[in-house]
Amino acid sequence: MTGASFILAINLFIAALFALAFFLVGVSNRTDRAAPCFALAYVCGMAYIASEFVLPLQDIPQFAYTAGFASFLGAVTAVSCGVSRRYGQPLNWPAIGLFFAAATAANWFGYLLPHDTVPRNLIYQAPYAVMQAWAAWSIVASRRRQSIDIGLIALFALSAVQFLTKPFAAILLGGSGDSSSTYLATTYALYSQSLGAMLQVATGLLMLTLLVRDMLVAVTERSETDPLSAIFNRRGFEERAAPSMQHSSLPAALILADLDAFKSINDGYGHDTGDQVIIAFARLLRETAPNKAIVARLGGEEFAVFLPESNLGSARLLAEAIRTTFSSLQIPGLPVFVRVTASFGVAERMGTENLSDLRRRADAALYGAKRAGRDRVVGAMMPDADTMPAHPLSGTSLARSA
Repeated sequence: MTGASFILAINLFIAALFALAFFLVGVSNRTDRAAPCFALAYVCGMAYIASEFVLPLQDIPQFAYTAGFASFLGAVTAVSCGVSRRYGQPLNWPAIGLFFAAATAANWFGYLLPHDTVPRNLIYQAPYAVMQAWAAWSIVASRRRQSIDIGLIALFALSAVQFLTKPFAAILLGGSGDSSSTYLATTYALYSQSLGAMLQVATGLLMLTLLVRDMLVAVTERSETDPLSAIFNRRGFEERAAPSMQHSSLPAALILADLDAFKSINDGYGHDTGDQVIIAFARLLRETAPNKAIVARLGGEEFAVFLPESNLGSARLLAEAIRTTFSSLQIPGLPVFVRVTASFGVAERMGTENLSDLRRRADAALYGAKRAGRDRVVGAMMPDADTMPAHPLSGTSLARSA
């Protein structure tokens, strides 16, 4: 067995491992549309490697040569499609199909050219380079710039360059053989297959890392998102709001909101209607708050909007806009004459105040809004004057009857 044949056997084993790995990732996460493409790519790669062994034994080598080319082109095309899907880029299937057919036809007729020449080798290698360049461009166009994204851009660009330089490397290394049967014995074959093995492993590992990273991000987002309201839960809110206060001396404001008489809605119209109230209020918060705001459902009927780089005045204006809009909404499941209201407490960060202190003062303001009759916005007092008021129902006839 020649050195190139040994590398080919290793490549076949590596391709099988990566095909299995991406298949398992796809099975474990059926919403992932990229993993099946990557698994298909390595299956096509296995077919290409097999064709390299079979090609010298064929009576009609032109057919085996073209089939091997189509298999490897299918592999790099599947990789590019998977990358485009992962990075949210559109796929033009007619253009992809036309390119694939044209490249395969060109190699069918290119086989008739002298075996060890630059034109024939360029016809063979250029389509691979185009597909690798497309994969790199898909990542660039997505504008994602984390370390793994930059690494993949560099890897696909390097792969495209090495495909284009292979015809010239063949000349420098003494040629690619005068026939398919002598190819595996050449120094160029050892160089080509060794470089291919390294790029195959590097690409596979980075793409697996990419999928695992995105799966972890999705799991984290689910753990930090309230499933009913589709906004952050308490954990997600604190994970984002607290660091922004620790590393910034800029002003910030916090709005706390509580739906008025929410228990009576659940008791009188059912929990499904109560859920609709939660969904409607969360949607209003999300659509009204600025892009930099952190919107969350802290629990039950309590919500928060953290406003970086905002003061008390702008926070109160936002809270008033939300309050008046919400009180006029028609909620599904409620009679047309029934309107739901909310109370708001607003506080501005004072000095180096942390999130816990800011929230305590906003909470005190919220209780003040409840005590004052609900459906209103109350601003927090200064920290040295801040005291938590009594329960909003204390002293009322409702509290006494309870």
